[in-house]
Amino acid sequence: MTQTLHIVGGGMAGSEAAWQAARAGVPVVIHEMRPEVGTFAHQTGNLAEMVCSNSFRSDDHEQNAVGLLHWEMLAAGGLLMQTAHRHRLPAGGALAVDREAFSAAVTEAVRAHPLISVSGEEITALPDSGHWIIATGPLTSDALGRAIARETGAEALAFFDAIAPIVHADSIDMSQAWLQSRYDKGETEEEQKAYINCPMDRDQYEAFIDALLAADKTEFHEGETAGYFDGCLPIEVMAERGRETLRHGPMKPVGLTNPHQPDIKAHAVVQLRRDNALGTLYNIVGFQTKMKYGAQTSVFRMIPGLQEASFARLGGIHRNTFLNSPTLLDRQMRLRSKPHIRFAGQITGVEGYVESAAMGLAAGRMAAAEILGHPIPEVPQDTAHGALIHHITGGAEAKTFQPMNVNFGLFRPVDGLKGGRRGRVARYKAYTDRAKEDWSTWIAAQEAQPA
Repeated sequence: MTQTLHIVGGGMAGSEAAWQAARAGVPVVIHEMRPEVGTFAHQTGNLAEMVCSNSFRSDDHEQNAVGLLHWEMLAAGGLLMQTAHRHRLPAGGALAVDREAFSAAVTEAVRAHPLISVSGEEITALPDSGHWIIATGPLTSDALGRAIARETGAEALAFFDAIAPIVHADSIDMSQAWLQSRYDKGETEEEQKAYINCPMDRDQYEAFIDALLAADKTEFHEGETAGYFDGCLPIEVMAERGRETLRHGPMKPVGLTNPHQPDIKAHAVVQLRRDNALGTLYNIVGFQTKMKYGAQTSVFRMIPGLQEASFARLGGIHRNTFLNSPTLLDRQMRLRSKPHIRFAGQITGVEGYVESAAMGLAAGRMAAAEILGHPIPEVPQDTAHGALIHHITGGAEAKTFQPMNVNFGLFRPVDGLKGGRRGRVARYKAYTDRAKEDWSTWIAAQEAQPA
């Protein structure tokens, strides 16, 4: 009888790993402690719950590395990408979804699969035998975190991740705000009007920055330090780096024209992106924050158009835990000291929903192949999946290892192509063409294997 694969964690990585293994014919048990044991960020017991943004970022598979990951996951029969496309919302070229519908659909599909069962207990120790994938993500429970730290011989690394607030759409003053995607990006009118934009003049922006800097912030526990991942900085931390930082980040005014005042260029613009299919909820793009709740409502209501805003969820901050993977994992994502255990998802040191799910996809396929007796070769390094795996399992410098989004900087150069900004269109297309060919070959070889 085929041995069972046990997966700890039912987030993006765990759900995708389970799906891939079950598709290969391997029985799977997902051990998910929610909702019996909650976390700071999760609201439900559903699988693949989105706790921060509702966006899987760019869907451009020819000029964007994360879009290439989308393509590779779809080519591999990835459940999460298939589900995301069924529940996508207009987002001007990004793949944004109705988060509740997305999570519910993933949960339904996983629970309906005849080879997958979901067990609702907390795993508090590393198992000594069997086939396991640890995909507990950035909010790994304290008990399991301590067990991992004991096994790896070092304290778990951590940084802090902040959550953006969500606003009720009917509380936004559209006499001041307007609908437009930056540079009118998108092929349909709905895509071209996927964002609500709130303009600020110079005085409003300066007052907003002053309020951000003066607001009460969440205090850290004794002994904790705030080592933020640069891709998810709280807005007040960005403001502390310089008063113009936000104008060149989430509040940049470029590519937008205010129809209420078409002849006046905004000094800064706050964007909100649709968060559900009904269009009743919008999240404030890039506005992760560690301000206390009372401060958030007063500061965010300084934004033109949000003076009477009603918040469905305010921002927050939580601790993210990840491994020093370059020293701990092999190229098959196995723990070197206990090779019957694989790790997947954000705990491996990748950052983002897509990257986490991609590591789950790879780990699920690797584990299933090993159980079935025909281990698969390493993921080709020149694919998006392979570039990430290479980075976290040895390509990165262990002493300075930090969470990483997928990007073309992780890809090996293509001979004969120009470097620099002028050559990047051709270079990125060459990267994605090469990746698709290598990925398709890798997937085809596995599909040819007997179950």
